[in-house]
Amino acid sequence: MPKRKAAIAVGGVAALGAAALLLPNANASQDGASTDAAAPRALKATDASGLASQIAKQLGDAFAGSYYDSGKQQLVVNVAGGDDGLAARAQKAGAVVREVANSAAALKTAAQTLKTRATIPGTSWAIDPRTNKVQVTADSTVTGAKWARLESTVQGLGSGMATVKKSAGTFKTFASGGDAIFSQAEGGTVRCSLGFNVTASDGSPAFLTAGHCGVAAKEWSDSQNGQPIATVDQATFPGEGDFSLVKYNDPATQAPSEVNTGNGQNVAITQAVEATVGTNVFRMGSTTGLHDGQVTGLDATVNFQSETDPNGVDTVTGLIQTNVCAEAGDSGGSLFTQDGGAVGLTSGGSGDCTNGGETFFQPVTAALQATGATLGDAGGAGAGDQAGAGDQAGAGDQAGGGDQAGAGDQAGGGDQAGGGDAVGGGDQSGAGDQSGLGGDGTGTGDASGTGTGAGDHSGNANANGHGNGADDGSSLTESH
Repeated sequence: MPKRKAAIAVGGVAALGAAALLLPNANASQDGASTDAAAPRALKATDASGLASQIAKQLGDAFAGSYYDSGKQQLVVNVAGGDDGLAARAQKAGAVVREVANSAAALKTAAQTLKTRATIPGTSWAIDPRTNKVQVTADSTVTGAKWARLESTVQGLGSGMATVKKSAGTFKTFASGGDAIFSQAEGGTVRCSLGFNVTASDGSPAFLTAGHCGVAAKEWSDSQNGQPIATVDQATFPGEGDFSLVKYNDPATQAPSEVNTGNGQNVAITQAVEATVGTNVFRMGSTTGLHDGQVTGLDATVNFQSETDPNGVDTVTGLIQTNVCAEAGDSGGSLFTQDGGAVGLTSGGSGDCTNGGETFFQPVTAALQATGATLGDAGGAGAGDQAGAGDQAGAGDQAGGGDQAGAGDQAGGGDQAGGGDAVGGGDQSGAGDQSGLGGDGTGTGDASGTGTGAGDHSGNANANGHGNGADDGSSLTESH
């Protein structure tokens, strides 16, 4: 009897809410459109990330971050210090150059001050290269003396160094309510989403998901009450990241390098890429399906309220900040680009997919580097070419967030201390009734089980734990 295909296609559930059709080459590079070497180059997002890394190395301390102008398909590079020669060098490389007041060192110092004086549950900060400031966010729990302390700290950084805003939601991890991967913990059923299939350093098939999922439970199944098919090998949360490497128990498991976006569509994942502010990205999760948005910050620090200590804080550093929505159960799910670049793993955030909010993601490049895994089908050709962050342009030269293009300029990701206690079952209980692709209606399924659960649509689940919901006619495109 042939070995079965992996029972979990990456991130797959019915596609919801992100519109019509994936066109892998819609953002194809238009390099060569101009013969003027000093003219800004038209780039697709993945190429912009690589160019940013190269320019960051050339500019050294004068590099003050970068972002991608998706409308013009151009990379914008911030240069501090007023060196016309360095600015000309960045222009010659094909970027749009912008002179800014705040250097990378100054912004990093500001982030360090926030860490020292304002590590408050419900707060986060990241560099916004579009404003050349540290973007500080406080959720709805930061009130009274905590809010006054945060405001005072931000004001003490000096004029033009940081901004602070309120978020209507509450920062939390999204480890309950999903239906892609399941485990039993002390508090009940834990549900998360699979991120990307990978090959472990020993050649065995595995997948990446959120670290707080791996901390909460050791063994994972592809159906609500099914036998475990995978076991956590490594997990990091809180601290310098939020990622887990989970190995399939059967070494012959076929683990395709793709994201199942629903409605019979899959996106082939061909490489791990660095996030760039301004890049359009898609998120796939087992609760809310497919949603899109933009990267808004890099090397973000998030101070989650500890789920095990009412007075504690779980600080996670080095994350990607976005305006893509997510909800409980989407934890660990795939963040990727339109042309098949693996970007991140869903960590947590505030809000939901009705009202919006901020969502944070673990960079895939950093997770690959830390675990020693490679992106791609287990045993498949070319998997070694994705050798994690080590193969990314400029990786290792950036401070803080490590592998992100320009991460060295981002708000102190490398400087943040991991605080708090590891997350246990916590609020990850009570999801036991949700299986297959069911939403607010009844979901029927075969190998995935049958159940009713929280979601948005009813649907039929197949053996992969994915199915076609009532509103499954939509799939991948970029909405603006």
